[in-house]
Amino acid sequence: MIRVKICCISSIEEAQMAVSAGASALGLVGPMPSGPGVITDDLIAQIVPTVPPAVATFLLTSETRAEAIIAHHQKVHTNTLQIVDALSEGTYAQIRAALPSVKLVQVIHVINEQSVEEAIEISTQVDALLLDSGNPHLQVKELGGTGRVHNWALSRRIRDSVKIPLFLAGGIRANNVQEAIQMVQPFGLDLCSSVRTDGHLDPVKLERFFEAVNG
Repeated sequence: MIRVKICCISSIEEAQMAVSAGASALGLVGPMPSGPGVITDDLIAQIVPTVPPAVATFLLTSETRAEAIIAHHQKVHTNTLQIVDALSEGTYAQIRAALPSVKLVQVIHVINEQSVEEAIEISTQVDALLLDSGNPHLQVKELGGTGRVHNWALSRRIRDSVKIPLFLAGGIRANNVQEAIQMVQPFGLDLCSSVRTDGHLDPVKLERFFEAVNG
């Protein structure tokens, strides 16, 4: 079964809508240098307790220091941390020691061969990888939410080279989701803009997407 994570959740009502549609996980976006879906830590902390226990809650953090990532999580108490940029200081082990019950998901921005090597190296230190489109090397970092498809052939190479679950993100829509599943064979899918209208979660687009996922 393919898990679906609906990202950029902006309210308790959107969280309930996504769960009702079949989402296995929700993405809650903290401060970012660019991209959609950013909400306050206070709002994230309000949404998290309303989510059923079986549904994962992902905090998307752009913090790059282990201590700052830990501090960010302690404001909101999600059950999963989605680290959208590379660690600049500290270690995953340090984060695990401070937050032993929290799952760690590292985003890999799939750009080139170096991305494959980075994913393989990091895969031994986290619980899952999330392969996204973006570019953390730009002057204003792109750390997700681009709505663009990246090179799925590279993603498939990563999928075949790591032993942990892998989420696929970046431009996934109802009209290409089956191709994405067949080509990459991910554990889960992650999407934001393709199930929204004017920035708001759209129940009709949600329904169409899950129909497409289920083939």
